[in-house]
Amino acid sequence: MEPLNFLTRTTEELLFFLHRKKTEISCIEQPHRLLTQLRDHDLVPEKLFDNVKKMRSREQKEKGIYEVLDWVEKNKPQYMHQFWRCVFEDHILQLYPTLRTLRNSLLDGTFKFDEKRPDVETPAEEEKSEGKAEKGKEKNYKRKRSKDDRSREENVDPDLSSASTPSRKKPGKQPPFSSLVKKGDKQEIWKWPIYKTHLPVTCGDKEGTLCRDKMPRGEKCILSQGHWFTLNDFEKFAGKEKCKNWKLSICCRNTPLMKLIEEEHLQCPPMERRKRTCVQKNMNKLFPVSSSESSSEDSETSSSSVEESDAENFQEQGWRGGRTEIRGRVEEEEEDVADLSVFQAPSLPVTCVSLTGTLYKYRFATGIFGKCIRTEEKWFSPEEFVKQEPTLTDGHWKKDILCHGKMLNFLIKKKILCEHLPLCDCQNCSIKKEDLMAQNNDDECYICDSEEADLVCCDECPRAFHSQCHLPAVHGDSPGEWICTFCVFRNSQQWRVSSNMSEQEALDAPVSQYRLHCHYLLLCVYREDIQKVFVEDPRQTVPRYSEFISQPMWLDRIKQKLESGEYQTVQAFVSDFQLIFSNCRTFNRDNVFGRMGARLKKMFEEEFKKIFSIQ
Repeated sequence: MEPLNFLTRTTEELLFFLHRKKTEISCIEQPHRLLTQLRDHDLVPEKLFDNVKKMRSREQKEKGIYEVLDWVEKNKPQYMHQFWRCVFEDHILQLYPTLRTLRNSLLDGTFKFDEKRPDVETPAEEEKSEGKAEKGKEKNYKRKRSKDDRSREENVDPDLSSASTPSRKKPGKQPPFSSLVKKGDKQEIWKWPIYKTHLPVTCGDKEGTLCRDKMPRGEKCILSQGHWFTLNDFEKFAGKEKCKNWKLSICCRNTPLMKLIEEEHLQCPPMERRKRTCVQKNMNKLFPVSSSESSSEDSETSSSSVEESDAENFQEQGWRGGRTEIRGRVEEEEEDVADLSVFQAPSLPVTCVSLTGTLYKYRFATGIFGKCIRTEEKWFSPEEFVKQEPTLTDGHWKKDILCHGKMLNFLIKKKILCEHLPLCDCQNCSIKKEDLMAQNNDDECYICDSEEADLVCCDECPRAFHSQCHLPAVHGDSPGEWICTFCVFRNSQQWRVSSNMSEQEALDAPVSQYRLHCHYLLLCVYREDIQKVFVEDPRQTVPRYSEFISQPMWLDRIKQKLESGEYQTVQAFVSDFQLIFSNCRTFNRDNVFGRMGARLKKMFEEEFKKIFSIQ
């Protein structure tokens, strides 16, 4: 079994994980899907589910979700494996980035199970309390243990202590993700198959991923914040250039790379001797020093050839400008206290020089994976979006894509966007053909904004529709590629001979010749009516409507008449729209619905003139 499989955890460990993460889970947005998942697996009682379902405000929902999780912790501890299986199913992870982050922390070992729990007394504390009862002395017993005592505790074999030591003593089984990694320990992650090609590394406060195959060749082998670095460059990027020894400053789970090299888990880059004068000359150009400092440096012994090689590569790659730019951006972002409330929406407007689009948070994964930016023409991953800008030859998505004036790198640091791990296997990071195809289109119907039922995807644009929302209706057995009415109309305008019409000529035209125009116009009005005020018969939903309006009309009725061939001319088709707008003005006057109808009328008239080329 794969060592990262969370199911290998004990029930007590998974219960402890839930205890620590209840508050974090309770803050997720739109928790209804998660609640129904738990209810369907009989992990939440129906009464408690109904109570939370009735809650309306965000604060109430957060409190309700916390109560549900607290109930599960106290009443269903024996079902912890089943609980986390439900929470970590793919369709749930796709909706909630917070749960993906929790799963990753459980799998990659960043969550520490050996964290000391405040409500559990350690053996020293127990003895201390006993001492107080008997003598009222030895207040600092735990702090004043002898070196021999500490060494005995540290050298106890974990496996033996768990089997033979009394309950009063420290639990013998060492937690699997302890940072104290020893030679031969089964939990050395660099031995795990999943880390065969890549290793997580840190240097100072910077995190990165080390490519084990590139390291022996002396290439840029550490990926951090979207940039590749050599070992020496990564040390300088982390602000640890004074160490001048990447083998000690760069670590994998608190273990220096030097130890991994000595134990032959990693191969050291090739050593090439270079003249000190060449490197020193370049260094003086980059970092000018006084004459006294220069003479002092000349008297020093030359550093290792590996460091010299990295230093020369450092000059050749123009690191000075890059480092200044990166640090400048970081300082600017850290000093700027931004109003984060503008970033709380599920979708955000983004720009890249002249490009504009909308970024959907739930689709975001990394720069390469997760087509999360939608334009009128297509869905793009962040890297693909940057490549569409012709003025950028070496653009980078983290710094060149802006949202409300901030770089995406800022949004990631503030945890507004959750960047997935390199080994993430969620649907957004998947390379399966069917998953990649699914990312090319919207997840909601373009007309009704609902994701319920199956959607039909256009093969030329990012739109998707319910079969009955589209005009004409789409039949499930349609063979081959399918193109929506919006794309068909756009393509037809490209080859149609441009000929201006008068408004009267357009109104007198037969619907049979301009059915595509009518479909397009009706779909535009459906789309613009966001709150679906004009879709259904108002007599069924608005009290006393018939007392004021003698001839009601609504969009579904126009759709029915158009599809059944009741309209002979465009004039008759347009007249029913005008009837909707006049009824709205009469009944609502200048209230919010009246203004909504006025905006819809203005849009309709503009689109009508545009599609019929009326001057």
